[in-house]
Amino acid sequence: MSKKTLVSAITAALVVGAASTTFAAANPFSDVPADSWAYDAVTTLAADGVIDGYPDGTYKGQNTMTRYEMAQIVARAMAKTDLEKADKALVDKLAAEFAEELDNLGVRVADLEKKSDNVKWGGELRYRYYDIDRDSKAGDETHNKVLFRLEPKAYIGNSGWTANARLDYEMNLSTDGNNDGVVVDRAYVEGPLFGATVTAGRTPVFTAQGLLFDDRISGGTVAFGSDEFKTTLAAGRYSEDDHFVDYKGNAKDITAEYYGVQFDYTPNDNLALNAGYTALTGIDAKYKADYVLNADDNTANFWYAGGKYAFDKNVAFVGEYAQNTEANTEDQAWTAELQYKGANPADAGSWGMYAGYRQIETFASIAPTYDDIIGAGYKGAVVGASYVPAENILATIEYFDGEETVSGQDASKFFANVDFFF
Repeated sequence: MSKKTLVSAITAALVVGAASTTFAAANPFSDVPADSWAYDAVTTLAADGVIDGYPDGTYKGQNTMTRYEMAQIVARAMAKTDLEKADKALVDKLAAEFAEELDNLGVRVADLEKKSDNVKWGGELRYRYYDIDRDSKAGDETHNKVLFRLEPKAYIGNSGWTANARLDYEMNLSTDGNNDGVVVDRAYVEGPLFGATVTAGRTPVFTAQGLLFDDRISGGTVAFGSDEFKTTLAAGRYSEDDHFVDYKGNAKDITAEYYGVQFDYTPNDNLALNAGYTALTGIDAKYKADYVLNADDNTANFWYAGGKYAFDKNVAFVGEYAQNTEANTEDQAWTAELQYKGANPADAGSWGMYAGYRQIETFASIAPTYDDIIGAGYKGAVVGASYVPAENILATIEYFDGEETVSGQDASKFFANVDFFF
């Protein structure tokens, strides 16, 4: 080939390339070529969790997309602020490629994002079975139920605030009976305010790694500080009408004013410590057995401390202690457990197990998170294992063998649970 012919060929290629680029930019609804590097870039970003793409999976490369559709995906990625260096480089490269579409269609993309992502729905369908054997007069008990839960989250403009709810509907498989209706377990707003994170409404509260309280109050919380050291304040009303006692089987059926403060210290990835104080005032118990105080007072004051230490990526130790200083008896609670690995619902095939010992005396806890296997008024050894057979399906089994803290009589419990998350 002569030099003249080669120059002519290169010139023609450049002209055609320039013309096609100009046409594509002018027509945002033209297809991005099937062999474009942009598809591989978007697939990488999706695998890294930077973007979700479209429900039909077109970013995976089996179908072509218009430049307009690609610009929408790039806009999603550009909105992320915590990208890894490699992902950020891909996003910048895509933004340069589709700069004109982003410039011309940016407002429309933003409006579409606001409408389509304003409310996100999540939840679970859960089957739960447990069987309790007791030598005491309390006798045996069997639980065989299905819970359907919806958890909507609505974004309030671009303020960083969200409106959140949790709705539960439970069905008893043993009797083929249902709840009277849907229980609104939570309904609250959450967002940034004066450098803190604030919640208000029927809001969840979790203290002492769940040893003392894992329920909700009608009030609010304020969390401030850094990732290393955080302080959380909580105040509101804990009411027998505001918590689902049938669901939280060991929750105290009481009404009281709730106040609490918790300090969390996480100096590194291996160590996390906590300490705090919770007070209940003006306690009114529906049943005498639910009093968490002595007979001469209507207050309860709990202090607690504990933490978690990870020896490596597989093995960790968890411990917590709590005491009700107002109770005359049955005033202490503690847990110690060794954990191995851990099941992640997003990771099919992952699994974990634990073994430990817990003692939760009757007046030392209000609504412990451990009540699936051991609640207030019991002590003994616990073991458990969990497995993820498929993505977003979590199967758990646990076993408790011990005794009632008051009567000293033997008690045991078998627990099985399957969660289907969506």
